[in-house]
Amino acid sequence: MLAVAAMLMTFEGIEQLGKGLLASAGIAGVVIGFAAQRTLGTFVAGMQIAFTQPIRVDDVVIVEGEWGRIEEITLTYVVVKIWDLRRLILPINYFIEKPFQNWTRVSADILGTVFLYVDYTVPLEAIRQELTRLLKDHKLWDGKVNVVQVTNATERTVEVRLLVSAKDAGSAWDLRCDLREKMIDFLQREYPDALPRIRAELEQKTLPEPS
Repeated sequence: MLAVAAMLMTFEGIEQLGKGLLASAGIAGVVIGFAAQRTLGTFVAGMQIAFTQPIRVDDVVIVEGEWGRIEEITLTYVVVKIWDLRRLILPINYFIEKPFQNWTRVSADILGTVFLYVDYTVPLEAIRQELTRLLKDHKLWDGKVNVVQVTNATERTVEVRLLVSAKDAGSAWDLRCDLREKMIDFLQREYPDALPRIRAELEQKTLPEPS
């Protein structure tokens, strides 16, 4: 269109037609550019994902508050298989423009935490020994991290964090649930006085004798 407009502008008498055609070509280019902007942006995002690979098929991610695995990646959208078997379909540029968590970007290894809220009389060394005993032959523990820490203390309870490791996110979740259940059972059975409690002090006042 630019070439035809330039040719017409060289002939006397029809140069106005060339100018009009040139102006129309510019307007058409702007309209097409705006119309194709989102499509072009999506295509560029897809190419960027392909080259940089912030996500890959079977990666464990958290997007829009949902935990799941990348099931399919195309040039326009990504399918995330949610833990409850739903599918979350997101545009490809979502993973370029918005932050998300990728739990398996480098490796699938992951740390898991279990919080216990107990009384100040809790024997911490007994908790450490029990955690080590539970992890020793546990099929979901990868043998790398086994830590017991006091991470907070309030006026009523002590917050104890159990930090363990597993080979992937699914194993870490199941390991945390199992440890939480068994540690509660351990405290109920061996140290019931170490469970959270509310203390009150009662004072007995002597009433004056009637005169």
